[in-house]
Amino acid sequence: MFEKVLATVRRIPKGKVATYGDVAAASGYPGASRQVVWALRTGKGVPWHRVIGARGRILLKGENGFEQRLRLRSEGIVIAGDRVSLEKYGHAFRRRVN
Repeated sequence: MFEKVLATVRRIPKGKVATYGDVAAASGYPGASRQVVWALRTGKGVPWHRVIGARGRILLKGENGFEQRLRLRSEGIVIAGDRVSLEKYGHAFRRRVN
């Protein structure tokens, strides 16, 4: 499961974000948002900073939240308070044809 989730996160392009729920659904595990968090903790070289909470909220606190904000801003994403506009920066996953 984790490999599928991490592969899905790698599909999020620079300058875009997706919610934990979007990543779970695109990985074939709808409703498994918490498992996406677990998978991101195990992944190396994954653009974890592009995954945010529902309605565009940045959920990470402390140093991790600070780093996530820095990384997103370096990709040109505007953060208002603790939110990112999903209308502007949200990534829509296409279905993979295998």
